[in-house]
Amino acid sequence: MNIPNALSLLRLCLVPVFAAAFFSPSPDAHTWAVLIYALAFATDIADGYIARKYNMITKLGRILDPMADKLMTFTVIVCVALDGAIPMWAVAVFFCKEALMGLGGLAMYRKVQDVTPANWWGKASTGVFFVVLAALVLFPIPRPWSTAMISFALALTVAALCRYARDFQKLMNLEKK
Repeated sequence: MNIPNALSLLRLCLVPVFAAAFFSPSPDAHTWAVLIYALAFATDIADGYIARKYNMITKLGRILDPMADKLMTFTVIVCVALDGAIPMWAVAVFFCKEALMGLGGLAMYRKVQDVTPANWWGKASTGVFFVVLAALVLFPIPRPWSTAMISFALALTVAALCRYARDFQKLMNLEKK
């Protein structure tokens, strides 16, 4: 187990901690939740940096890292929706996009024993989701604005899906030859 993979595992462990903090009756619950979310985001940046800089990229890490990111983001978006800050359709869009990504990743792993690495669109959408969701957790943003904010984040994540689909198709076409 290398450091980047340990950071991804830590991020996975922070998922239920975020939810517990978010729904805690403490008056500072949302502040603590955002701090936990920020720690998870920082471990995401750190594990990628360390893995690339020190050539510690592993197949396990290429699965653990996005899984930890997606589970954390899904948990945060569900909590924010349950709190009434954004519409539930946003959760459905995010879930469907992630389900497609997961199925594509599984198909790719079965075919070539690897998954597509993160691309710029995926990294950008993760960063935007962090900023948008952290703001929605911390501040009482009026519903039209919060819907617009989450819609922008979802548009980026759908753009990332399109890019991954293109990369997936290219790889599958290479494998057929």
